[in-house]
Amino acid sequence: MIREADEPARLASALTLVMNRAGVPGEVARPQRLSGGANMQSWLFDCGEDRFVLRRAPSDEWIAARPLDLAGEACVIRNARAGGVLAPEVMAELQASDGIGQGFIMRAIAGTAEPGQVLSGDPETMIGDLARALARIHAIDPAPLNFLPALVAAEGVEGLVAQFAGFGGDRPIIALGLAWLRRNLPPARPARLVHGDFRVGNIMAEHGRLTGVLDWELAHTGDFHEDLAFGCMAVWRFGKLDRPAFGFADLDTFFAAYNAAGGAPVDRAAFRFWLVYRTVWWALGCLSMGVAWRTGTDRSLERVVVARRAAEQELDLLALLEGDAPEAERLRPLPPAPIEPPAPYGEPGAGEILTAVSEWLASAIKPRLEGRDRFDLAVAQNALGIVRRELATRPDPHDKALSDALLAGETTLATPGLLARQRRAAFDTCTADMPKYPSLTPTRAAWENNREEP
Repeated sequence: MIREADEPARLASALTLVMNRAGVPGEVARPQRLSGGANMQSWLFDCGEDRFVLRRAPSDEWIAARPLDLAGEACVIRNARAGGVLAPEVMAELQASDGIGQGFIMRAIAGTAEPGQVLSGDPETMIGDLARALARIHAIDPAPLNFLPALVAAEGVEGLVAQFAGFGGDRPIIALGLAWLRRNLPPARPARLVHGDFRVGNIMAEHGRLTGVLDWELAHTGDFHEDLAFGCMAVWRFGKLDRPAFGFADLDTFFAAYNAAGGAPVDRAAFRFWLVYRTVWWALGCLSMGVAWRTGTDRSLERVVVARRAAEQELDLLALLEGDAPEAERLRPLPPAPIEPPAPYGEPGAGEILTAVSEWLASAIKPRLEGRDRFDLAVAQNALGIVRRELATRPDPHDKALSDALLAGETTLATPGLLARQRRAAFDTCTADMPKYPSLTPTRAAWENNREEP
């Protein structure tokens, strides 16, 4: 992999040869790293009269650990496009001799993937477009894609349990979710093609209409309900918490649109299972980002910051599961908030020094940056804030003994005081790690007023 400082110039030269090999004449100009993508790299560039996107693995080691390589992903995209899905047009695949890593090139799709702009589209139109896209994905014959991994619910849950154990097995709310999944396995269904990452943020839209479905790296075969549920997670609604279907509609409207587009009837229990499953999955996925950084697979700053987003999923997971608790436990008041530290005096403390560094970055460095560098600076400031709040107020979210008891079913939501304590722990941890998370304020209001979360 080439050095980041040299990438734009060296990419332009190497990509010109790739594009010419693919039959696109001209020279590549203005390669620019896009800010999105927690896993893959995306580079936008011009060649001839068109714009293209390079999708590339951050390292050979990283992609080697994935169940689907980039050649397989490109094949899935081609099949989806042939099946009527608004998928990108794959133009070329990188070769080892190109010297720029593993990846492929797509023709750029009109529109934007920026969640705020996508969610500003007409809700009725957009939910219809999304339902139609999902129905078409699930109608594609998976037989030619026999290299895809298959996800069976029971096996998937045990895989999550093993992953949890590998991370220490000491986050009680995740253990609670895993125990729930074991008890609520859905019936087996015929395997369909599943996109695996279908959500706002991975779709393109323009003038209020869907223009493209991106990021097929998690494609597999399995239960179509998984795709329906994933985009309905609170984290992917970007503040539109009153519209549980992708931030655009209520679930009844979404399911009706999916059925009208040719999708199979929706099993509400299966949908709920996969909603809980993918919430646990993403909590563990966040923790895995820290492992990737720690082991050197990917040493980007973004990895360590995304790892702290596990707190968001613990908050949402508890909100999904707490309805199973007895009424007396749901009505139990939250334990008192942590005592605020005393006001600082004398020499500046560690937290104040971190604040000073963050303020200097904002005033002296940010005006000089643009593009990906400006995005990375925002990540760095977020990291400084996480450390500052950890020093001041963050509780310790790890409890191996309690996690073991929850996973074994020895302790449950019926255990007196458990729900209230975990509510307090989830809220305080998320407040320290991700204080701007949209679910935080309404969840706190629901818990403090002992009512259902909106």
